[in-house]
Amino acid sequence: MTLARSALCLINYSRSSRCLGNIRQISSSSSNLTLTKLTSELYDVKRGPYGFVSDKDIRTFESILGEQRVITDESVIESYNVDWLNTVRGQSKVLLKPKTTEEVSKILMHCNEQNLAVCPQSGNTGLVGGSVPVFDEIILSMQLMNEITSIDPLTGILQCQSGCILENLNTALASHNLTMPLDLGAKGSCLIGGNLSTNAAGIRFLRYGSLRGSVLGIEAVLADGRVMDFSSTIRKDNTGYDLKQLFIGSEGTLGVITGVSILAPVKPSCVNVAFFGADTFEDLLSLLKLAKTSLGEILSAIEFLDSSCMKEVGEQLGMPNPISEHPFYFLVETSGSNAAHDGDKLDLFVENCLESNFAKDGTLATDLSKIQSIWNLRENIAEALKCKGYTYKYDISLPTIKMYDIVNIMRKRMGDDCTVYGYGHLGDGNLHLNVVSKEYDANILAQIEPFVYDYTASLKGSISAEHGLGFKKKKYIGLNKSPEAISMMKNIKQLLDPKGILNPYTTLPS
Repeated sequence: MTLARSALCLINYSRSSRCLGNIRQISSSSSNLTLTKLTSELYDVKRGPYGFVSDKDIRTFESILGEQRVITDESVIESYNVDWLNTVRGQSKVLLKPKTTEEVSKILMHCNEQNLAVCPQSGNTGLVGGSVPVFDEIILSMQLMNEITSIDPLTGILQCQSGCILENLNTALASHNLTMPLDLGAKGSCLIGGNLSTNAAGIRFLRYGSLRGSVLGIEAVLADGRVMDFSSTIRKDNTGYDLKQLFIGSEGTLGVITGVSILAPVKPSCVNVAFFGADTFEDLLSLLKLAKTSLGEILSAIEFLDSSCMKEVGEQLGMPNPISEHPFYFLVETSGSNAAHDGDKLDLFVENCLESNFAKDGTLATDLSKIQSIWNLRENIAEALKCKGYTYKYDISLPTIKMYDIVNIMRKRMGDDCTVYGYGHLGDGNLHLNVVSKEYDANILAQIEPFVYDYTASLKGSISAEHGLGFKKKKYIGLNKSPEAISMMKNIKQLLDPKGILNPYTTLPS
């Protein structure tokens, strides 16, 4: 095995030119969306006591937005009714595309008066059915609210509308030597407002922590049209309750986020990526410990995938494995400002990995294309599994030492009916558990749920590490939250949205 050091200084570094979002846009346009059964047919759910959109309502919306941004063409709305995994499908007949907070305010004011349910939608990259209608909710797309208001190079504060694509924000910040504290495989499709609404974490969580800590302020519109301006641009503010936090992670159930202020860190000038093969998950845990010990402050991401995942990205997407075959793969990224310093640390880490025999094979990136190709292996697993059939996805947090046990348990439990895959953020204990069958089967779902959630709760883990609860997980919220906490959440929902028109079938149990 040859591991040549690469202390690669990146001035215009971006590994997202071939990201999951770009591939997704291609596959979505070519897939037959009508194959998905209606959500109401797949799940036991009843339509709420909401009004139906009338011609008069359409004319009102057209007076607010103009005819071009009020869409009733079913062929256009079809893709907005279906999640990108093609697992749930709503029945909305109306798609609205506002450009300003004022327009959002007027829309919601009218919907509240007429008791019309609304589904706020960002990039529609969610995994739990929270970004598409369940029945005929009006889809409020934020795609056209995509203006960057300002970037302050001195303080690193970014202000923008909530419909900005994450990758576009990162590109804009790069010209000021700044970067987003959030990085996702869907960066080319997801919108920052949706990231906030689900409190997305991603691969930079290890370095920059939760998105909550990077948000300085937001602007949101309540169900009755009131605009709540929490758009602070100062870093320290202890005057009263931090109300913006209510909307972060609320999945569009309390209000529609229209603007955001984010603290952007300085962009690292030197990035290195190492990719190793290992025989056991215990070896991965040892590599994790070595990485934290040897790399310290320059450590930015630690990811893993199993051999089943590697097999699918190769077969389904044609992405080659850069090293020999192994049961597990370990990806580590470092980012700093001094190439020599970072290289010395990486040399020590590689030396420790080899001497300990925890890593059996490996490679270090030596150019941008290689860094990009290694990250593509990890970031495009979801797309590869989508090609295999229907995917039952579980995004859970577990004690790191027991993180992979559930994958083996589920393989025994499911037998030959399904294929089970495990990958995720090893650095923070976030496992992406995926069970794939040829097509949706209620009996298979019954074998998985609530077993996976009960198992996770028994280890005091989280049933939703990322992506929120959405429609698919809401009834299991009690496994992580006490009755008192759930009751308080419902009280807050009642206070801010008394008619319950905002994303009514998600997040909270009925």
